[in-house]
Amino acid sequence: MQTISTTEIPTENGSRYLQQLCKHWAHKLTVDFTSGQGRITFPKDGRSGSWSQDATVILTAHPAHLECRIEASETGQRDALQDVLASHLDRFAFREAPLTFNWKNA
Repeated sequence: MQTISTTEIPTENGSRYLQQLCKHWAHKLTVDFTSGQGRITFPKDGRSGSWSQDATVILTAHPAHLECRIEASETGQRDALQDVLASHLDRFAFREAPLTFNWKNA
């Protein structure tokens, strides 16, 4: 079973934050990114717990917002990644913080 969560964060700096996040996690996670889109794979045996499958975060930069999509195997994994992603983005976007996260769970 897969659970998905998405949000659109209002910012004109989506590309910058996307690249910062991807570079930050690239030393310990599987990351693939360009200036417009990034994909980060969080292993099933991560710090936040042990899950049945890997989870993926997909980031897409738009002119006025950063789109974030989490694809996880369990709701606990999804919720943990929402918190991790939000805390990291708030740290990188300290000039704009706090950012707005309106997660929509599918």
